[in-house]
Amino acid sequence: MRIKRLFILFLAPLLFCLAACRSAAPAAPAETQTHETQATETQTQATAEQTLPDGPAGKEEEMIYAQIGESTLRIRSADNSSAEAFLALLREGDLTVSMRDYGGFEKVGALETPLPTNDARITAAPGDVILYNGDRITIYYGKNTWSLTRLGRVEGVTPEALRTALGDGDPTVVFSLREAAE
Repeated sequence: MRIKRLFILFLAPLLFCLAACRSAAPAAPAETQTHETQATETQTQATAEQTLPDGPAGKEEEMIYAQIGESTLRIRSADNSSAEAFLALLREGDLTVSMRDYGGFEKVGALETPLPTNDARITAAPGDVILYNGDRITIYYGKNTWSLTRLGRVEGVTPEALRTALGDGDPTVVFSLREAAE
């Protein structure tokens, strides 16, 4: 009798609810979900790439330079408040960041000052300069999909040359608005 009451009071409504939920929203086939996910990621990546402007009309664009040993990377800034805050920080002076490998696809280092975030689910690719958690800057030499804020993109360098410039160890990167003297 006790088991029957438990079933009627607790299990029967739960089973009814599960059955109702399942029939109300049938799952799409796994193949459809995969294509939808890929389409969303492709669309997100395309949207993120559109945030890299050729420069506002009538305004000369500021380039960011990253000095790593003997190599200098040219970075075109993204068009968002995070990139603008990073540029404002660099207008006050050069920024030296000790970076280290993380995850086998990026170099990451702490910023002294947190920046505003504009996180969106993107697939970062080699050359992307990303703000992570508002207080970390990363330079990607591989790919990763996550909710990130793009600060800019390295221009005119192959993934192999980028990886060589970043090196295997823990580089010190000097971000500046001025290109280092030869």
